[in-house]
Amino acid sequence: MGVLPRPGHCDAHRDREPSHDQIEQPPSFRGSHGRPGRICCCDQNKIKIKYILNTHHHYDHVGGNKEIKKFYNSKILGFENDKDRIPEIDILLKDQEVWKKDNFETKIFHIPGHTTGHICYHFFNEKILFTGDTLFSLGCGKIFEGTYSQMFKSLSLFKKFPLDTKIYCGHEYTLQNSKFCLQYDPQNKMLINKILEIKKNLSQGNPTLPSTIKDELDCNIFLRANDVKSFSKLRDLKDNF
Repeated sequence: MGVLPRPGHCDAHRDREPSHDQIEQPPSFRGSHGRPGRICCCDQNKIKIKYILNTHHHYDHVGGNKEIKKFYNSKILGFENDKDRIPEIDILLKDQEVWKKDNFETKIFHIPGHTTGHICYHFFNEKILFTGDTLFSLGCGKIFEGTYSQMFKSLSLFKKFPLDTKIYCGHEYTLQNSKFCLQYDPQNKMLINKILEIKKNLSQGNPTLPSTIKDELDCNIFLRANDVKSFSKLRDLKDNF
């Protein structure tokens, strides 16, 4: 969360998790009139970006901060411990803080694992959760800076949210994630039905997101892991899947 997605952030184009080198590479595409594609996309849809909510410091999430802030005079939010790694940050957020602005409010949760300074945004009134690269639909993020124990604890936190909470994650790797889940949980009928739904959405040109907490508890093999040891084994297997 933080910048509008670039082409390639969906199952139809790229459904595998990137390497560390890939997430640190700046995007190369430009929109019409030589302006960044993110800004052109907003112009076409008559959207003005007032706030940019960064979940973590990786370039594929914060790479548009400077240009969008300059164009829209946006305010940039991020975790206080990542203030030196998030470009142009304006508002420093604390773990468990409730940030209120205009007609919305969101609670901040520190969820280390993918990075040490990763956070998520829970818009509790709207029942919406921005999970960044910690929780994906039917998957979880790679562990670049944190530990297996930290990631397991962060994922366990999501089990406490209302079941109908909608999950908006940082990337759409749903199809590839479903293949991994099915390989190691082949008798899960809820997962099998979910995969049919995923394929139907993709065949119609529709996104597979948002997901829900209920869907993830039923189908996401990483959330179904009972302990750090079993989670760690699954995460290692996924890294080589």
